[in-house]
Amino acid sequence: MKKQIRLLFISFFFILTYMNAQGIDLVNPSKSIGINDWNIVNDDVMGGVSNSDISVNDDNKLIFRGNLSLENNGGFASSRLDISEKNLSGLKSFKIKLKGDGNTYKLRLRQNDRRVSYSHNFNSKKNKWIEVNLPLEDFRPTWRGYYYSDYPDIDIDKISSLSLHISDKQEGEFILEIEYIKAIN
Repeated sequence: MKKQIRLLFISFFFILTYMNAQGIDLVNPSKSIGINDWNIVNDDVMGGVSNSDISVNDDNKLIFRGNLSLENNGGFASSRLDISEKNLSGLKSFKIKLKGDGNTYKLRLRQNDRRVSYSHNFNSKKNKWIEVNLPLEDFRPTWRGYYYSDYPDIDIDKISSLSLHISDKQEGEFILEIEYIKAIN
């Protein structure tokens, strides 16, 4: 009997561990999570002419698309989602399932009390679904394209938003499909 109880306890522990390792859905259109209230922030705030849009397609994938222009000293497009109500305690990484166009994108995190964003690049493969894992420890503080080496680490409990971002002189049309973005503990 004690052996059965111990096996039951061990099984329960592994089930809980597995469930927790799956993470928190931050964006998952098939579950109607993270599809509303995105804010577009493009270089037009500084005189540029890039444009972008975010929507959900018929296959329940989040679509971030637009045109990155270097005219008028432009060169970035982004879309931001408020995640301040999410409990990210114990956050270790972000997992993104995506299909792209071969461009390099960034996942950016913001805190309300800091001017910098914490940024992590990820590469897409043209017309191919991939999953990327972005460890929190690899996010770097950046502001207006400059990285800071002496800035405080991100405070997980103060993360207020995440954004999808494209820049780095990748001029032209872009499209990124997202199946999900998860916060992994």
